[in-house]
Amino acid sequence: MELHGQTIIVTGASSGIGAAAAELFASEGANVVLGARREAELAQLASGITEQGGSATYLAGDVTNEAYASALVEHALNTYGRLHGAFNNAGIMGDMEPVPEMDTDNWNGVLRTNLTSAFYAAKAQIPVLKNASQSAIVFTSSFVGHTNSGMPGMGAYAASKAGLVGLVKSLAADHGPDGIRINALLPGGTKTAMAGDDPEGHAFISNLHPLKRMANPKEIAQAALFLLSDRASFVTGSAMTADGGVSIRLV
Repeated sequence: MELHGQTIIVTGASSGIGAAAAELFASEGANVVLGARREAELAQLASGITEQGGSATYLAGDVTNEAYASALVEHALNTYGRLHGAFNNAGIMGDMEPVPEMDTDNWNGVLRTNLTSAFYAAKAQIPVLKNASQSAIVFTSSFVGHTNSGMPGMGAYAASKAGLVGLVKSLAADHGPDGIRINALLPGGTKTAMAGDDPEGHAFISNLHPLKRMANPKEIAQAALFLLSDRASFVTGSAMTADGGVSIRLV
């Protein structure tokens, strides 16, 4: 088991990539600490993991609240005694529109959810992870933070996800000597609630990828598992793409 006996926080865990990752990590022996705003969905996921023989607990809250980041860490410690890693996956798309037409509240909301929440998570998690001999943090960025690939109206989202890559590189440089590996994961288009359910939209996104399809959340979860596991023991400060080749697409 890749994560046997490790305690891992997973945010954005109520659906999509986060839920898939929580189930995968638990199947690989991790104690998962689930975080998201929707308590009922977290309770259902934790129950399902437990029924499958895994170990899970949850704490509902808003990642844009700094106190919640600390509370998740405290919940992990109170429940399992130690923390070994985190998959900080929560994020939003926001409104897709050109910047001159964008509402300032949309800009601030996307940056707060996708980037400032990562700052809060790092502040809360890193001091505790220093106590582990080897530990890892993964933040979910996006291919849009690396290359737009012809998608319009992505100014706020792209800025937040590109900023997250920069934050990860800085954190990795600062805390490598502490034995903490810190990486960004850049998924391509993935079949989650954020992607909507419009067949034409899915076809457009699929066609952007050289593989000509969107990812299943479980595929992205596998990439996160790699970055958290000892298989990635010499990987830090990276922006690893799991994007079906969309970042190499010729526009």
